[in-house]
Amino acid sequence: MLASFMGSRPPSLAGRAILALLLMVGFYLLALGIALLLLSLPYAEITYANRLDRLGLFGIIGGLLILWGIVPRPDAFEPPGPLLAREGQRRLFGVIEDIAVGTQQAMPTEVYLVADVNAFVTTRGGFMGFGSRRVMGLGLPLLQTLGVRELRAVLAHEFGHYHGGDTKLGPWIYKTRAAIGRTLQGLAGYSAMLQKPFVWYGNMFLRISHAISRRQELTADQLAAQLYGAAPLTNALAKIRRAAMAFPAYWSTEVSPVLGSGFRPPVAAGFSRFLAADRIAAAVDEQARRPEEADPYDTHPPLHERVAALSGLPPGAAVDEQRAIELLEDVDALEQQLLAPILSERPLPVIGWDDVGRDVYVPNWRSVNERHASLLADVTLGALLERTPELVRRLVESLPAEELEPRTPEQQVGYGRWALGAALAGALAGRGWRVRALPGEPIVLEGEGGALDPFQVVDDLALGKIDQVTWRARCAALGLADMALGGQRTRTS
Repeated sequence: MLASFMGSRPPSLAGRAILALLLMVGFYLLALGIALLLLSLPYAEITYANRLDRLGLFGIIGGLLILWGIVPRPDAFEPPGPLLAREGQRRLFGVIEDIAVGTQQAMPTEVYLVADVNAFVTTRGGFMGFGSRRVMGLGLPLLQTLGVRELRAVLAHEFGHYHGGDTKLGPWIYKTRAAIGRTLQGLAGYSAMLQKPFVWYGNMFLRISHAISRRQELTADQLAAQLYGAAPLTNALAKIRRAAMAFPAYWSTEVSPVLGSGFRPPVAAGFSRFLAADRIAAAVDEQARRPEEADPYDTHPPLHERVAALSGLPPGAAVDEQRAIELLEDVDALEQQLLAPILSERPLPVIGWDDVGRDVYVPNWRSVNERHASLLADVTLGALLERTPELVRRLVESLPAEELEPRTPEQQVGYGRWALGAALAGALAGRGWRVRALPGEPIVLEGEGGALDPFQVVDDLALGKIDQVTWRARCAALGLADMALGGQRTRTS
């Protein structure tokens, strides 16, 4: 079965190529026709009426805007990440070479590491796909998420795009899409009427080209499943979907604050811990259970359609004993290169996730305490229940106008609660409590009397989830009822 699949290109390739060509030609004929019609207006006015009025000027400007939009632009390729060299990444390139042989395809000329839950193949250079070079991108979080056999299935899928000729069609579709976009952008603010035929054609183009893309994805899935079995591929697709849901939150809530504080955390390792955290796993599970709705403008079929299309193929081995990230040599150096474009010129010192609470968050909390020292100095932990609503309001009111005005009322309240939680956390840290701030987990401070999540405590107090008796008992158990949030113990006579 595999030999017959590999022996010829998918029978629809010629039809897809013809359709892509017709779509491109159709757009240029539409654009040239409208441009020539517009440019004929001033010609007719000058020739037959011996004048040039506003209608003629409208035609000149509109026609030139359309012609400028459809002029092809050079294909400027920006490397999406550090270039991986065969000499330094022999294990990874060994896997890629095995798949190239198995799919009867040439190796990509360039392989890049990217900061995304993704793998892709494309062609760059040349003209409309001719004389171009093959390029592959591999996401660092993707490698952290998958096992080696799952990665093989994913890469076989990507090589399937080479085998199916998809990357040769890509430049034609991309160039046409870009020309439509430039034309619409050029006409924006000039004439909504002139935009209408291009909006109509653009929507039709996207629906047809994306339908082609979805068919290409299913065909590439078939090839990958033939080589490595359906189970590794379906497992990989499910993992990729979950990881893609979680990665933006991981980056914004975990990685960015650390980078902004002048440290570089282990990004790949932290992502695994983030995905494994109970509350993150539960949130991703809930989101993943929601049915995907197919859309005519999607470039990929929904996961359930891809899994169903593979149901009749041999499952293959699904167990992975080796993680794909282990194929990479010197992950730390690669992460430094990957983050270099968004960092300062001087490399940032590396910090372990176990030290983030102490070295990143505690200084931040101290700055909050210093900023609001006069407001918080006389506030004790024991009195926090009664004073939380007032303190949240006063913390919000203390913001300067340039910080307050851009926030919605809900965001203002959120800031007030966060600032109060930060003040509580800073006070506890100042008394020697240890901070645990691991990826995906609540920030918890631990001391001799127990453990406390300061931000959850403030939220619960603000929402009335803790009564007076319970709160006093908890403060007494911690031995902190008289602790001032300003950092000083309230003295009693």
